[in-house]
Amino acid sequence: MTTAVAPASGERRWARLLARWETLLVVALIGLIVLGTYLSPFFLTPGNFSNLIAALMEVAIMALPMTLIIVAGEIDLSVESMAGLASAILGFLWAAGVPLWIDIPVVLVVGALGGLLNGLLVARGGLPSLVVTLGTLALFRGLALIVLGPRGISDFPPAFTELGFGHVPGTLIPWPFVIFLALALLLGIVLHRTWIGRQVYAIGKNTGAARFSGVRVTRVKASLFVLSGLIAALAGIILTSRLSSARADAGSGMTLTVVTVVLLGGVNIFGGSGTIPGVVLAVLAVAVMQNALRLAHVSVEVQSIALGLLLILSVVIPTFAHQAKSAIDRVRGGRPPPADSVPHGERALS
Repeated sequence: MTTAVAPASGERRWARLLARWETLLVVALIGLIVLGTYLSPFFLTPGNFSNLIAALMEVAIMALPMTLIIVAGEIDLSVESMAGLASAILGFLWAAGVPLWIDIPVVLVVGALGGLLNGLLVARGGLPSLVVTLGTLALFRGLALIVLGPRGISDFPPAFTELGFGHVPGTLIPWPFVIFLALALLLGIVLHRTWIGRQVYAIGKNTGAARFSGVRVTRVKASLFVLSGLIAALAGIILTSRLSSARADAGSGMTLTVVTVVLLGGVNIFGGSGTIPGVVLAVLAVAVMQNALRLAHVSVEVQSIALGLLLILSVVIPTFAHQAKSAIDRVRGGRPPPADSVPHGERALS
C-alpha cells in the first residue's frame, strides 16, 4: 500500500509545482529571451544584459514594498512622486553645500515621513488607499517642484554617481541590482518566514478576522506604508545617481510599471496572496521584454501598449483560471473551492 501511495503523492507535488504562477513566469521569461535573441544579435551580449537590468532597477526596488502593501489589501500610487521628491531634496541640499553623508539620511527620513502620512490616513483614518495615495502622488510632486523648480542639479561627485551606473568590480553586474537582490532576500524572508508576513497575509485575506485574532492591523498597515516611502526615497537616490542629475520630475510614469510588475509577479490585487520570488521573476520578464522591443526599434507607444496588456493579462488569467477550476469541480459533482482556497503566497493556475 505504501508503494501505491508514494507515486500519487509525488504526482500531486509535481502537479502543484506546474500549477504555480512562478512556473508560468519562468516559461514566459525563457520565451522572451528566445524572442529577444531572434529580434537582435546584440541581445545576448554581456553589455546588453547589464543595460537591461540597470534600466529597471528603480522600478524593481519600489515593487518590493508594493508587494507587501498589495498583499495586505492596499495600494500605494505615490511612489513615483516620492522618488521625485527625494531627488529634488537631494539636489537642493547638495547645491546648498550640504555634504552627501547628511543629504542621503535626510532624504530617507523624508521618504519615511511621507509613507507615514499615507499610512496614518489609510490605517488610522480609514480612508481608501487608492484615493489617499493619488492625492499624495500630486502632493509630493508639487513639493518637489517647489523645492527644486524646473532646474536640474548635475555636479555630483564621481563616488556618488558610481552607485547608479557602476558595476561590481570584475563583473558587469550593476550595483543597483545588488541592492535589489539584497532587499528582495530580506523582504522575502520577512514575508514568507516570519510572523510579520503571516500577519500581512491575514490582513489581506480578511481584515476583520485578523483584527479579532489579535493582529494590530493599524500598526502593520502604517508600517508597510512607511517602508514603501523609505524605499521609494532610496529609489530616487539611485535614480539621481544613475542619471547624474537631480530633477523634480524624476520617476515620472514609474507607478504603472511598478504595479504591473507586482501583479505580473502573481500578487492578488484584492490581497491575501503573492510572493517575492514571483515579483523578482516578473521584474526580469518585463526588463527582457522592454529591452528586446527597444533593440528591435519598436516605438515607445507600442512598448506602452505591451506593458498595458501585461497588466490586464496578469489580472485576467488567474481570475479565469480559478473560475474555470470551480466550474470543472461543479461539473464533476464536487463542491466548488471556497474563495480563499488559494494557499497564501501563491496563485494557482489550475
